[in-house]
Amino acid sequence: MSEKQHSSPPPCRLLTLLGATAGGKTRVAVQVAETLGGEIISADSRQVFRGMDLGTGKDLDEYGKVPHHLIDIRDAGEEFSVFDFQREFLQAHKRISARGRLPLLVGGTGLYLDAVLKGYRLVEVPSDPELRRELAGLDDAQLRQRLLELKPEQHNRTDLDDRERLLRAIEIAAGEATADAPPPWPDLQPLVFGLRWERSELRRRIRQRLQQRLAEGMLDEVQRLHQAGVSWERLDYYGLEYRFLARHLRGELSRNDMVQQLAGAISRFAKRQETWFRRMERQGIVIHWLEGADSPAEALLEQLKKDGWRCEAGVLVRS
Repeated sequence: MSEKQHSSPPPCRLLTLLGATAGGKTRVAVQVAETLGGEIISADSRQVFRGMDLGTGKDLDEYGKVPHHLIDIRDAGEEFSVFDFQREFLQAHKRISARGRLPLLVGGTGLYLDAVLKGYRLVEVPSDPELRRELAGLDDAQLRQRLLELKPEQHNRTDLDDRERLLRAIEIAAGEATADAPPPWPDLQPLVFGLRWERSELRRRIRQRLQQRLAEGMLDEVQRLHQAGVSWERLDYYGLEYRFLARHLRGELSRNDMVQQLAGAISRFAKRQETWFRRMERQGIVIHWLEGADSPAEALLEQLKKDGWRCEAGVLVRS
């Protein structure tokens, strides 16, 4: 047997837990972090914003004493891109690792997960006023065509539906050709677990969590955000809960219709998340699924033990 065959596999420097909304990822991640001596890095595109708590399902009380990162780092209404996320992730990962603790990436925003697990080579592109002036006279259809000409493999559908994001996406695509190359992505050797429930059970969890968040004051949260200067249009951009609750507050939907339509929309969103995760698997990311386990955290820890992984000084090693 060769020396290469005798050598140990490289250490895992990032444990990841992904899954659809309302699946209970935070609670599982906290239990795992407590056992392994880890800290959580959120991969949620909306939980970065302060004051958006119930609508984004932050569940801050569940973290207990487990440190968490990339939550409440921007004011509501500010921009936060996948480039911003990737940069913040690297900084958080470096700090956690320096403390000898295990970084756990936890969330359901597929683009953010991809940016880390696939190591997107993103560059920082500043605003280009001259290009903006050139684009100002184009309608949305012409802008979409311009973006697709620059970036035929465009993967973020939201950039095609929102004019401001469309303009910024064109700006980035045009600027990437002349920007300096990004530094090499670190060799994280991520180990990825997924939390998955049977479809009817997930729908039940979605409806139950929605009713709980409404009872805890989610409508008041949306009203406060609007009164603080976040426009109705911006709230619509921030996702389903803010979109439907804003429509109710504007008198466009009754409370009952709002609840029914929102629950259905969240269920469809969860299905799209699962489709994204299947796409990740087709593209080579191995996801170890925890399906319908009575105790997903215990199942995850047991799988690590079964596969020979142990945590040492903030990394997972296997002999």
